Amino acid sequence: MNPATDSGARYVDSYYSRSVKAPEARPVLEADTDCDICVVGGGMAGLATALGLAERGRDVVLLEANRIGWGASGRNGGFVSGGYSLGLGDIEARVGRTDADALFRLTLDAMDLIKKRIELYGIDAGPMRSGIMKASWFANADGMKANADMMNEKYGLGLEFQSREQMRELYRTTRYHEGVLNPTAFQFHSLNFTNGIADAAKSHGTRIFENSAVTHMDLTDDRKRIDTARGSVFANQVVICCSGYIGYLHPKLSRATLPVGTYVVLTEPLGDRLQDAIRAPYGTSDSRIANDYYRVLPDTRLLWGGRVSSNLSPRDLDRKMIGDILRIYPQLEGIRAEVAWPGTMGYSVHKMPQIGRLSDGVWFNQGYGGHGMCATTAGGEVVAKAIADGDETYKLFAPFGLNFAGGQLGPLIAQCAYWGFQLQDLWQAWRSK
Repeated sequence: MNPATDSGARYVDSYYSRSVKAPEARPVLEADTDCDICVVGGGMAGLATALGLAERGRDVVLLEANRIGWGASGRNGGFVSGGYSLGLGDIEARVGRTDADALFRLTLDAMDLIKKRIELYGIDAGPMRSGIMKASWFANADGMKANADMMNEKYGLGLEFQSREQMRELYRTTRYHEGVLNPTAFQFHSLNFTNGIADAAKSHGTRIFENSAVTHMDLTDDRKRIDTARGSVFANQVVICCSGYIGYLHPKLSRATLPVGTYVVLTEPLGDRLQDAIRAPYGTSDSRIANDYYRVLPDTRLLWGGRVSSNLSPRDLDRKMIGDILRIYPQLEGIRAEVAWPGTMGYSVHKMPQIGRLSDGVWFNQGYGGHGMCATTAGGEVVAKAIADGDETYKLFAPFGLNFAGGQLGPLIAQCAYWGFQLQDLWQAWRSK
C-alpha cells in the first residue's frame, strides 16, 4: 500500500475520517525545492500560518508527516469559541489587564476570520450549529451570572445566563446546576475545515507535501535547510508548528512540549431516546477542570469527548467513553459506540500557545492543547503578520515562554496533574452542595 496515493489511509478511524471531504493524498516531497518560508506541520496552526502568509503574497512550502489534519486538528470536538486553555483571569494575573484584553480579542477576531474564510473559500465544514453551553458542575449562580455580565460588557459576546430550571429543560440530568450559553460560538466538522484551509492556501500558491516527515533541520545559516527522506527544502524562514507530534525534532521546543492523550467517542443514532437526555441543540462542556464536552449531530448520534491521560492508545476506549456518558445520563443505558478514537494534544505548562521567534528566520507556533480550533487561527495570523509585515503582536505571548515540560517524566507529571484536577473537582462539588 502506497500512503502517498491511498486516499485517507493515514487517517485514524473516526467520525471525521469517515466523513472527510479531502482530495487524494497530496504529493510527497520527492526532490529539493526552494521557497521563501517553510512551514513544518500540517495541523491548524501550520495551515493558518501558511494561509496567512500566502494571502499576503509570500512563497510558502508546507511539510506534513502524515495527512493534512492527521493529528488533533482533525480529531477534536469541533468547537469554535474565543479564548485559550488558560482562563482570562489567569492571563490577566500574568500579563495585566491591557495585554490580557489584547490577547483575548485576537481570538474573537479569529472567530470572525474563520467564518469569513468558510464563505470566501467555499469550505464545506458542516454540519455547523451555533451556540456552546458551559454547564456548571457546581452551584455558583451568582458567580456565573456576574462573569457573564462582565464579559458581555467588555466584549459584547451576548452571553446568556441559564437558570437551573432552564438547564433541566435542556439537559435531563441532576449533574448540572446553572449554565451560560455563548451564542456566537459554534460547532463544525474540524477535519473538513482543516482540509479546506489547506486548499485555500494552495489556491494562493502554497505547495503542500504530505507523508513528508522532517528528519533534520539546519537552521544556523541565512538559508535554512529542512530535510525529509526524499528531498530537502531551502528557505529564508522556517515556522515550526508540530506541537504534540514534535518528538525530538527541535530540542528546545521538544523540551517545552507535553504530549497528552484525549479521547472522543461517536455513538449510534439515539433516535427518540435522545429527548430523554439532551434537548439542547448546542455544543456543551461542563465547568470542571477535567471536563466532558459533547454535541449532538443532526442524525441524533452523540459525539462525546473528554479525559486526559499519558496513555495515548488506551484499551477498551469505546467502553470507557460510553461509561462517561452514562455517568451524566444513566437513562441512556444500553447505547453503543460506533467508533472511538484517541488524539494527542501538545500542552505547555502554562496552558498558553507558544508563539515567537527562536532566532533570525526561525519561528514557532504551537501548544494549543485543549482550545485549538479558534486560537490556532489567531496564532497563524499573528505569525504571518510578523513575518510578512513586521508586526510585533507576537510579543504579547513572550511572557509565557518555552518552559520545561518535564522531559521523559512529562507524561507522568501530566497524569498526576489530571488526577489532581479530578480531586479538585470532587472537592468543589462537595463544597457546593
